[in-house]
Amino acid sequence: MVPRQQQQPRAESVFEGEPLVKMVASAIVRLSQQQGPQEPVYDATVQNTYNQLVLLCLRKGQTPPASVPEMVRWAAQHPIGEDPWPWTLPEDFDGGGAVLVDDQTHTPTQQCWEWRVAARDVAAEQVENQLMLTAIAECRAANAPESYTAFRRLLIRQPVLTGAERAAIADDDLDLELLHDTIKRCYELAPASYLRDGAYALCARCGCLLAPIGRDRYVCELDRCRRDQHPRVGQLVEARRGGGLYQLNRPMRMFITGPGLAETDLEAELLKRGLRPQMWPNFDAYDLRITLPRGRVWAIDVKDRANPALLGRGAAPLRHDPPYDEGFLVAPQYRFDEREDYGRVFAHHRPDELTGKVGLISDRELLARVDRELRRAGRSAVTATIEGAADA
Repeated sequence: MVPRQQQQPRAESVFEGEPLVKMVASAIVRLSQQQGPQEPVYDATVQNTYNQLVLLCLRKGQTPPASVPEMVRWAAQHPIGEDPWPWTLPEDFDGGGAVLVDDQTHTPTQQCWEWRVAARDVAAEQVENQLMLTAIAECRAANAPESYTAFRRLLIRQPVLTGAERAAIADDDLDLELLHDTIKRCYELAPASYLRDGAYALCARCGCLLAPIGRDRYVCELDRCRRDQHPRVGQLVEARRGGGLYQLNRPMRMFITGPGLAETDLEAELLKRGLRPQMWPNFDAYDLRITLPRGRVWAIDVKDRANPALLGRGAAPLRHDPPYDEGFLVAPQYRFDEREDYGRVFAHHRPDELTGKVGLISDRELLARVDRELRRAGRSAVTATIEGAADA
């Protein structure tokens, strides 16, 4: 009789590195969306994440956070690439001191949201993605690209609406009538945490709500505005005015309003140069489509992401409908100013099969290339005029 082999105890699965960062980011977002006390105190996602973090700390001989609140404090006080986080990340993934929780507003940072999106939590993505997909589907079915364009502009230009404005949105813009119900679902009541002295303050630059800090300071949650240490209040709105105040849900403010401002800024610069960009062609195949004087067509997709490594990981070729001669992935110049290695980190993490097909440049560089094309077109026109006169 052959003796049975003694069964070895199975090692408990412990997450490390990027997978655990994604779990922590998803848990923090989940906590930020919790409306109040619940039973159990933490849902399975949050509790499992905390357990995994504790296990990894113990396995590496490090002191774990004593509780979920302490895990959140770590996320606010310690960049993801530094101690006491026990995971190991590539050097260029730490974002130059990136934290997952804003220590002033106590809300998830854009880095946190980007890690959470990278986790591909289908249930978590349903809210923001499904709303955009619904809008596209409704506009396609009605053959109404102008309605989709108006919808995108609304989300960019008016991230905050009074209750009266939200109810009457289709009356003010007939292109939005088709999406009236979808628009209402995009906006949620502004929480009291944004109130100071009975009023909400709107950021003069982006139009989002400013978060009050201390007795007399405000901060804006969008990275493009956070660079200004003292954001300017564009408008004060009393809490009771116009049926209350509504704002876009947080993911839409982060991933639609924020990049959308970069898109419309680029549109404005191209208009100044005499070009007529088509915005979000074919229901958001990409962001801008321009035809240059010599007939070449450029496609432009704008990305305003805090983490260039995650941006590179998620890079994909631009869709070819409508067609174009050359495509560009563009990030705002301030991202390159904040991280000198932004472009190199993107290229390092971009899938190998996209090398030479998907590159990343700043909006400033794109405009410089446009200017060169316009100068060439101008010289060609002058040459053609001279040659035509000589032939005559």
